[in-house]
Amino acid sequence: MDDAVAKWLDEIAANKLNPEDVERSLRYAKDLEQGLAKIRTYSQGVSIFGSARLPINGKWCKLAEQLGYKLAQNGHPVITGGGPSIMEAANKGAYEAGGRSIGLNIQLAHEQHINPYVTDEMEFHYFFARKVMLTMSSKVYVFFPGGFGTLDEFSEILILMQEGKMPKMPMFLIGKSFWKPLDRFFANKMQPLKTINAADRKIYRITDDIDEVVEAANKIGHRSIYDNIYNDKKSDFKLI
Repeated sequence: MDDAVAKWLDEIAANKLNPEDVERSLRYAKDLEQGLAKIRTYSQGVSIFGSARLPINGKWCKLAEQLGYKLAQNGHPVITGGGPSIMEAANKGAYEAGGRSIGLNIQLAHEQHINPYVTDEMEFHYFFARKVMLTMSSKVYVFFPGGFGTLDEFSEILILMQEGKMPKMPMFLIGKSFWKPLDRFFANKMQPLKTINAADRKIYRITDDIDEVVEAANKIGHRSIYDNIYNDKKSDFKLI
């Protein structure tokens, strides 16, 4: 038995966790273990986030599809949450360009089916485990307009970069008309209170130009399938 596993089992016994807590912790571990195994099957690519509710024929989904296509053309895996709307559009673009189109789906009360344009898929039970994999999968992060889920994913990655828990990697907010009001809130409300500083707002870039995303991914280049940036123990950032 691995020493770390044995130590963990000893801690469970010492803490006198009830069976429900033990079962819950095992479900957490299973989601994470299976997720890590999945993301080791493809090189780091570009994670694309956004609403599951926007019309598939609308401008944002069309733009997401174009982005997915261009990224795949340039050899970058496209990773999404695997659902409809923005996610489906990005996966479709990558799929039709013959690229790696990955969907990391989530089990929901109102069932969310995996979209038909993924070449690789996995279904998660927990949001937090899925977010870890969407983060570790990528070298570039892209956020299209979305709802609370998209904001949750954006703020999670933003604070990890802000606090040095992960490297500052390119983060794009697509849609100036959608994201500029949020940026103004940060500047006009949060910054004067010193809850954030001006440098924090430079972590992300607001743009309407999807070619900036492709250029950023190309600049980083293509990492080996066995070479994930979070494995680099010599880096000066704290690993998530």
